[in-house]
Amino acid sequence: MPLSKHVNPEALIRESKDKKHRHHLTGTDPSRITQPYNARYGTASIPKFCIPSKGIDAEEAYRLIHEELSLDGSPTLNLASFVNTWMPEPADKLIMENVSKNLVDQDEYPMTQNIHTRCISILADLWHAPSTKKAVGTATTGSSEAIQLGGLAMKRFWQERRKAEGKSIHEPGPNIVMGANAQVALEKFARYFEVECRLVPVSVESKYRLDPKKAMEYVDENTIGVYVILGSTYTGHYEPVQEMSDLLDDYEKKTGHSVPIHVDAASGGFVAPFVHPKLVWDFRVPRVVSINASGHKYGLSYVGVGWVIWRTQDYLPKDLIFELHYLGSVEYSFSLNFSRPAYPIIAQYFNLVHLGFSGYRAIALADLQNARLLSRALERTGWYTVLSDIHRTKPGFQGTTGSNEDNPEVFLEGLPVVSFRFSDTLQQQYPEIQQKWIQTLLRAKGWIVPNYELPPDLEKVQILRVVVRENLAEALVDRLFADIVEITQNLIDRSSSVHALEVLERQHIVHTDHEVLGKMEEGSGSRPSGTYAKQC
Repeated sequence: MPLSKHVNPEALIRESKDKKHRHHLTGTDPSRITQPYNARYGTASIPKFCIPSKGIDAEEAYRLIHEELSLDGSPTLNLASFVNTWMPEPADKLIMENVSKNLVDQDEYPMTQNIHTRCISILADLWHAPSTKKAVGTATTGSSEAIQLGGLAMKRFWQERRKAEGKSIHEPGPNIVMGANAQVALEKFARYFEVECRLVPVSVESKYRLDPKKAMEYVDENTIGVYVILGSTYTGHYEPVQEMSDLLDDYEKKTGHSVPIHVDAASGGFVAPFVHPKLVWDFRVPRVVSINASGHKYGLSYVGVGWVIWRTQDYLPKDLIFELHYLGSVEYSFSLNFSRPAYPIIAQYFNLVHLGFSGYRAIALADLQNARLLSRALERTGWYTVLSDIHRTKPGFQGTTGSNEDNPEVFLEGLPVVSFRFSDTLQQQYPEIQQKWIQTLLRAKGWIVPNYELPPDLEKVQILRVVVRENLAEALVDRLFADIVEITQNLIDRSSSVHALEVLERQHIVHTDHEVLGKMEEGSGSRPSGTYAKQC
């Protein structure tokens, strides 16, 4: 008798139970969850995909969900994400004390709103706004919302200017320019708010980021602005804000068309000011009208807080600001959603007060030092080529790294990110080894390290990326490197390992109900355009 080619584990589990249960309301036999320790406490299983007819004890519910979530990956070993995963215990306590507050209820929670205002002023000052009293901004759920708001403000100003000039705002319509390495949130703005997205190809020569000279080929009178990224999600490179601004200055002198810059500093906004304060990227550049950053990345808060700041209120169109009268006082709102939890903003303020400039600087320097350690170690194996540049010295500093390890000005600027790929030599000697196997085998050891393609024109190049955050201490870097070396050596030495992976890759993947219910089928979404659409 031949073996079945498809096995449905959910169906077999249902059929193998001692006694089948039928839901007395729906008459169906859905997959059910058996609670942990049910034999000890005499509790019954509950349905997975419909609300149970009768609830369970709070402790039982906690234990049930807690046990299921234990199958998640470890946040500490999740090196795919920029999102911060740890805060000190006093911060956790402060968060729990304020977890029920709604930020939008300004009249009910005036001190919470004061803290929000202080954060805006602190960030405006950190990013060198001409006047912290005139700068305006708001907290957001993350950089994605902040980017939408920055883009909307630029689009509205473009529309007002076109109308004043008696020109159409529909034909040919607005466009926005960004590098093909842009994070998917930037493309979302263009698609959701009907703006033509002009992606500038990146190259090895442009360091896998926006090339300002090439970007100028995409700029015209209908360009509402240019997104410049302070910290590419692919390789961590900073895009040259000042150079982009200088070229747009020249363009304005020749054509009379003024094109503003929005800086997407999702990660770099909480790194560059502390590590490279001399780097000019922020409101010191007059053409920069708005900046966003993620408080839940290198701002070191938990997930759920981003920021967008405008140079002055002149750059935030009035028709994007809503005046509210129904919560007990006159309040103003310029965000995409209304209600939002207050605790992420409180957590951000905790960090700003607790760490101060010196604390943020010390953490960023440690992150960069660990990233440089991993970068150098990978290159010295001969198996890997590192695409990120933070471990390379600036011209004039070659040969001085040993005595200047604590001086960030010696090294090229960038995020504490290590992007690397198989070296050309390894690929030539062992063409049968696929780089994505490194991701799979690292995951077996608990590490989450993504393997993905570079943007268009470089999509044939795959890279592995490690985001170095505060909790990736040097001891963990040592262990990670040792595991990468062991895995790579085994793939080189043991042909059986290669064959086993080839078989695994070809085998049919069985999906459980969880992987099918509520999920879109392949092909349901639009084709990727090149912006980074994976976990970040």
